[in-house]
Amino acid sequence: MSALAGKVAVVIGAANPDNMAQVIARRLARDGARVVVAGRAPAGLEALAAEIDGLAVAHCDITSEPDLARLAQAAVDRFGGLDIAVNATGWGLLKPFLETTRDEIERMVALQLTGAMLFYQAMLRVMRDGGSLIQISSATASIMLEDHAAYMGTKAGADHIIRCVANEFGRRGIRANSVAPGFTVTPMTGKASTIPGMLEAFAREYPLGRVGTSEDVAEAVAWLASDACFMTGQVLQVNGGLTLRRNPTNAEIGAAVRAARQAPFPS
Repeated sequence: MSALAGKVAVVIGAANPDNMAQVIARRLARDGARVVVAGRAPAGLEALAAEIDGLAVAHCDITSEPDLARLAQAAVDRFGGLDIAVNATGWGLLKPFLETTRDEIERMVALQLTGAMLFYQAMLRVMRDGGSLIQISSATASIMLEDHAAYMGTKAGADHIIRCVANEFGRRGIRANSVAPGFTVTPMTGKASTIPGMLEAFAREYPLGRVGTSEDVAEAVAWLASDACFMTGQVLQVNGGLTLRRNPTNAEIGAAVRAARQAPFPS
């Protein structure tokens, strides 16, 4: 029997084709879960739902309590309940600390902290006992990356809220955990990852010798979602050992990119 057979999952943040949330949704469906995919733009969601025989809930904003209530109810109405909820939303703002505007700070807090907590609340109200709540966090919640303060701070905050959920809802057998990738090639990082030398600058800091993939993250999520997982209130560092070391500095990234651009083409 598939590991997630009979389970119902919600994955929010899945509107963009082939982003991390979509990869996670495909993996959960492959393991037997019935999956509800949610986000703001309908086209990518509907195509994904058709592919995995799931349900798309479009025009769903994680900062909107009515939207989140509608999402939770959609899972119950279509598939009879909810066992797994994954928050894979995020905004990769990269900006110097003193140049980050109040509007940008408030948008980041709304999306990655307030929105995360509202999502947990809405899902927990309908989640069956023994369920699993999973937050996609970041290695930068615990190690530095320059010019990333608003992103890092809100991801760290969400990790601490996950600990509160784990403590309070453990009596119902509900597990709550975060998954912390490092630099990962996704649509959010796609433009940066294609710059010559960029991936190499990060990969040299990873003990396992490469940056992560969305599939690496999806593998961890699938385990956290399964009944085989006896862990709660934790941050699972799925980043090839990056947190044993550090992210490269801006100066090191710049040097690697310049070196790659100056390298001769192979004959």
